[in-house]
Amino acid sequence: MSERATDDLEGWLRSRTPERGLRGKSAAVLELLLSQPRRASYGSAGELAQLAGVNVATVTRTAQALGFAGWPALQQELRARYLSSLSAGQVAAEHDAEHRSTGAPGSPGSPGSPGSPGSPGARSLRRDLDGLALLNRRLDERVLSTIAEAVAAARRTTIVADGSYAAVGLALAHNARLAGYPVHAVTAGSELVNAMATVGEGDVLIAVSFWRLYENTVLAANEARARGARVFAVTDAASPALAAAAEEVVLVPAEGEAFFPSLTAGIAVAQALVTQLAAVDPARTGAAIEAAESMWTRFGLLHRHPAPPR
Repeated sequence: MSERATDDLEGWLRSRTPERGLRGKSAAVLELLLSQPRRASYGSAGELAQLAGVNVATVTRTAQALGFAGWPALQQELRARYLSSLSAGQVAAEHDAEHRSTGAPGSPGSPGSPGSPGSPGARSLRRDLDGLALLNRRLDERVLSTIAEAVAAARRTTIVADGSYAAVGLALAHNARLAGYPVHAVTAGSELVNAMATVGEGDVLIAVSFWRLYENTVLAANEARARGARVFAVTDAASPALAAAAEEVVLVPAEGEAFFPSLTAGIAVAQALVTQLAAVDPARTGAAIEAAESMWTRFGLLHRHPAPPR
């Protein structure tokens, strides 16, 4: 299977086809994905099969031929890529259209949705809960262990996270430092350039990006890889431009309810990584936390609640 460095949806799909190509009914499914990415992004395997004139088993086999476990895994990345091709206003319009359609997930009167919350805030919570459930089903625990052990063994770890995604990187770096490891988050500009100038063998770089992939994140990942550092990525779509540099990619559901991506599942992955990291060397983490709390007390930053009355 070839993997050309292309990020447009059509180029990405074709890059994943086997060298011999897809034939017969699987070729029909692929052409449907290419010609109607929106319908494929939102439809079930049964709906896709009906549109392509095939059975559900063919949809599953096509997804597997493209390198996925099945249709749900392919659809997750297809939808992320489709939404990333839209402007912020277009993303918001897509969600509005989804809620107006009959039976849309989380829309008022949607069948199978207890309570059917209709307010934007309630729909956002429901989508985040669905994203966390999807993450829980598909997350590879082996990858978490690999990243945690790499960070624990690294001379230092740099997390590249820009824009709103910086929140995920900052949370991961902050708690990893509390656990006793030299981890720092950087964004764009001179801070990133200075950090990359010192990255080398023995280091780890973790790239965090959802929806829109920033060019500086790709450049940092490839530069770190070229300098001998181990590179990992946390993203909602395995972009060839980023995946080519990454040793492992953690795919995170990040579709939001409005015009911006959700960071909920990304924060959950950050928490999971730190929890895994703390288990690598409990004595080191325990000593680091004790030292930090002692310093917080000395600086008057640690407020302790009074003991409840007896």
